[in-house]
Amino acid sequence: MFDRRQSLLILIAALSLGAVGVALVSQYVFDMPPCAWCVLQRMIYLTIAVVSIVGALAPRAASAVAAGLATLLALSGIAAAWYQHTVASQMLSCDQTFADRFVSGTGLDAAVPALFGIFATCMDAMVQVLGLEYAVWSLILFAVLTVLGVAALRAKPAGLSAEEARKRASLRARR
Repeated sequence: MFDRRQSLLILIAALSLGAVGVALVSQYVFDMPPCAWCVLQRMIYLTIAVVSIVGALAPRAASAVAAGLATLLALSGIAAAWYQHTVASQMLSCDQTFADRFVSGTGLDAAVPALFGIFATCMDAMVQVLGLEYAVWSLILFAVLTVLGVAALRAKPAGLSAEEARKRASLRARR
């Protein structure tokens, strides 16, 4: 049985993988090619998923580290989505932006182009879905992942009452 932190980490991983799945469906079924900032966000989602899965399977202390790292990654995703929405979507080209240099620097765009290939400019990738730009949907999901990450960090150990958890926290604070 999973405790609350493990369950939240699994939910974070599932939402992150779902986001990449939706992006791939958009790309291959609805002909919406990704820009460099889109691909960078895919990388962030996949990293969050891997960290969260490892954290869900890890011992308690390691799962707290994973929850913290997933939260920080989600915050970086918010920054990337915000930049894409406010700056990059107004640019004629994403060439030599941080996202383009980072994605190209990893070599993943050449190694796995079906997942990490950059096939559009940021301006071309500015598409609305249900009245909001794709980047805004991504920003919203990264915000949800941040909240879930914080909740995972704050989750008390399974099997402890609130009083027992407070006593443990008090003992740790004294050390």
